[in-house]
Amino acid sequence: MDVDLTKEQIEARREFRKFVDETIVPYAEKIDREQVMPRELMEKIVARGYWAPELSKEYGGIGMDWLTFGILTEEIGRACSNVRNLLGVQGMVSHSLLRFGTKAQRETWLPKIAAGEIVAAFGLTEPQKGSDARNITTEAKHEGNHYTITGSKKWISFGQNADLVLVFAQCDGKGSAFLLEKDTPGLTVKPLNNLLGYRGSMVGELIFDGCRVPEENLVGMVGAGISYVAAHGLIHGRYSTAWGCVGLAQGCLEHCLAYTGTREQFGVLIKEHQSIQNMIADMLTGVTAGRQICYRAAYLQENKDPNAMMEISLAKYFTSEMAMKAAGNAVQIHAANGCSPGYPVQRYFRDAKVAEIVEGSSQIQQGIIARYAYKLHQHSQFTS
Repeated sequence: MDVDLTKEQIEARREFRKFVDETIVPYAEKIDREQVMPRELMEKIVARGYWAPELSKEYGGIGMDWLTFGILTEEIGRACSNVRNLLGVQGMVSHSLLRFGTKAQRETWLPKIAAGEIVAAFGLTEPQKGSDARNITTEAKHEGNHYTITGSKKWISFGQNADLVLVFAQCDGKGSAFLLEKDTPGLTVKPLNNLLGYRGSMVGELIFDGCRVPEENLVGMVGAGISYVAAHGLIHGRYSTAWGCVGLAQGCLEHCLAYTGTREQFGVLIKEHQSIQNMIADMLTGVTAGRQICYRAAYLQENKDPNAMMEISLAKYFTSEMAMKAAGNAVQIHAANGCSPGYPVQRYFRDAKVAEIVEGSSQIQQGIIARYAYKLHQHSQFTS
């Protein structure tokens, strides 16, 4: 509810919505259909300062607080999950570098990310290793003044056009993180098109055949790649996905409200049918609850609360499941039109299913949340 927002945040939401409606909505269907993120749209986002707004001014961002950033993410998710995913991935990489990168790495790469000069990708998932990140098989060998990386990554958002990839690999059996540039010899990129959803996220498979990266491209210490660097990036990714799912469900609701006010069946507008009203009620309830959960996660993240990470997992789990239900209802309300090109709800439905999987599937989040519940119970930390 807007009563939870400052006057500045309420005004920011109006500005975000106007920008999204005028600039992103006209591209959304084309991005999904052609499976490409237009450079001109990326430039418009950069020009508006929305590319990496949560980064501090020191690195070229505008220092946007976590709640305002969430509101921006929701509005973008309302229009296009691919654009939301693009900005989410940039945040995953930039925040990993901000927390664990060296001074030189931060000064070299963060301004370029913030300015939209480069596109970054988060290279964690492998063909045989998705959620089991600790047992990735990509290998990095320390040889002289460089590391040699061999292996592969798959289903990497914006892997097709990434200028910089944060790659996770085993070094002496310890999960580690490295920065790898797109022109590195031995790197092969294979497009992965025609996926169920996120079709405009330019997903790719990355194959490393003895790719050499200098020692100074190691992010954090050897052994800190999964538990620290990747985990930190995933927190940002889950936060972005949670807010994006609220936006996706809000988009479903808005399209259904408009559609049911014009479509007639059995002599009346379908909004008069109880079955339609039931689905509309579920959508509004889900969006309202999901937004409140995200508000809480934003507050905890902004205040560096130690429970913020767990609450973000809770938000990601709830909102992605809620968005999937909302999108299913939206398709049902639109009936055959909901399965047809030209109606956004079929795109929302496909993207919502992917949202239940990325940045840790619903089942992974359930495990995290259950452990959190036992921790709260043990320490009597449950609050109203």
